[in-house]
Amino acid sequence: MRKALAFSLTALLLAATPAAAVQPDEVLPDPAQEARARELSKELRCMVCQNQSIDDSDAPLARDLRLLVRERIAQGESNQQVLDYLVARYGEFVLLRPTWHGANVILWLAPFAVLVFGGLGLVVAYRRRAAQAGASEAPATVPLSAEEEARLRAALAEAPDETARDVTKV
Repeated sequence: MRKALAFSLTALLLAATPAAAVQPDEVLPDPAQEARARELSKELRCMVCQNQSIDDSDAPLARDLRLLVRERIAQGESNQQVLDYLVARYGEFVLLRPTWHGANVILWLAPFAVLVFGGLGLVVAYRRRAAQAGASEAPATVPLSAEEEARLRAALAEAPDETARDVTKV
């Protein structure tokens, strides 16, 4: 039973890991250049299957981008030059990790701003609710004076309903 469970768990974990989509005909003959190409491919977004790198994607456009990256590396361009070329051609959306400048700063900081403003909103709402709860609590009941109780009994005696016996529990 344990062997079957361990085998099933291992098979599930292996199936969950993404398989590299790089085809054998794409691989560069120089291992150092191929390593650079694989590194760059993991940083570039597939424009068809968004949020997946071109290294993991089987889409034809991802294959074209992988070939383009390898072609530029084979021409002797640096990693940054290849990235700059792709950003100039496809925009910053092609990068899986956008840069820290311009409008991207808003995208990087927006989740934290939402958390901060949401937390402040919760604190303000909690304080308002606590203040309203404190203000709406009924003041402690004060027993009637003898004169007030006598007036109440007289008023109830004049009322048509004579079933009210305990005048303090109205």
